[in-house]
Amino acid sequence: MIQYFKIVDQKTVAIDRPEDGAWVNVLPPLKQEEFNELSETLDIPIDFLTDSLDIDERSRFETENNVKLIVIKTPTENNSFNESDAYYITIPICIILTHNQIVTVNSFENEAIKKFLNTFQNRSPDKKSMMVLKIFEKVTTNFQEFLKEINQRRNLLEQKLYDSNRNAELLELVRIQKSLVYFVTALRSNELLMMKIQRTNFLQLNEDEKEFLDDLVVETSQALEMANTYANILSSSLDAFASIISNNLNNVLKRLTSITIILSFPALVASVYGMNVPIPGQNWPHSFYVPLIISLGISILISAYFLKKKWF
Repeated sequence: MIQYFKIVDQKTVAIDRPEDGAWVNVLPPLKQEEFNELSETLDIPIDFLTDSLDIDERSRFETENNVKLIVIKTPTENNSFNESDAYYITIPICIILTHNQIVTVNSFENEAIKKFLNTFQNRSPDKKSMMVLKIFEKVTTNFQEFLKEINQRRNLLEQKLYDSNRNAELLELVRIQKSLVYFVTALRSNELLMMKIQRTNFLQLNEDEKEFLDDLVVETSQALEMANTYANILSSSLDAFASIISNNLNNVLKRLTSITIILSFPALVASVYGMNVPIPGQNWPHSFYVPLIISLGISILISAYFLKKKWF
């Protein structure tokens, strides 16, 4: 699906065809026929439009026939039905600067483009470089918001684990850990992209735009540091919980072994007095109570010893 937007009287207005100064937004479902038509209409290399279909596309920029392509990674919720997949993944946004328009191509709907649409009426379409930087800003803000959600979810799951030690919470923590791996990789790639744009002046920025890009590089670095910090905390927590679970298992096995030892002595005494051979005192009327008292005495002594050693 292709959307066309233009600013009329400080309002975002949807139009039917691309015009000078318009923003073209391509959303799923993506069709090859629409790509071909858009490529011919705006004179865009077809590869620039289809690059967004590769979810593993790295952050980069390039130029062909005076058309500029910028690919940046943005976070989104994972709608996979596989319960072992990450909660959040990263997807590419392709930003294409033509002679007269700015084009964004998304393989999935994402919050960064929605936020940019909500503030599009405040933009100046003739300043395409600033519009690109504003998309960068929305992407970075989106990363920070998702990281806060991840940290809150991690805290809740760890609190549950303190009380339950169930596998469900551990599996959810692993899914969060996968999300953080995606985030760290994407943020590092985005940071390198912005620094390279900063160094090469690919967008031909003025002084104000350069300062804005400097701030974006700092914010991206902060988001990357947050992601690394949360990933390290989560990794340490998973290692700690693994040790706790292993220790709890050892304690359970120790108790079961102690109980087995305590019960084995009464069974031994009973088996001796239960043999079909003559034994001392077998004709005594109260001989039944002798092995019973001996068994209980031995069990009590062993139990007292184990309690003293704190094996229970």
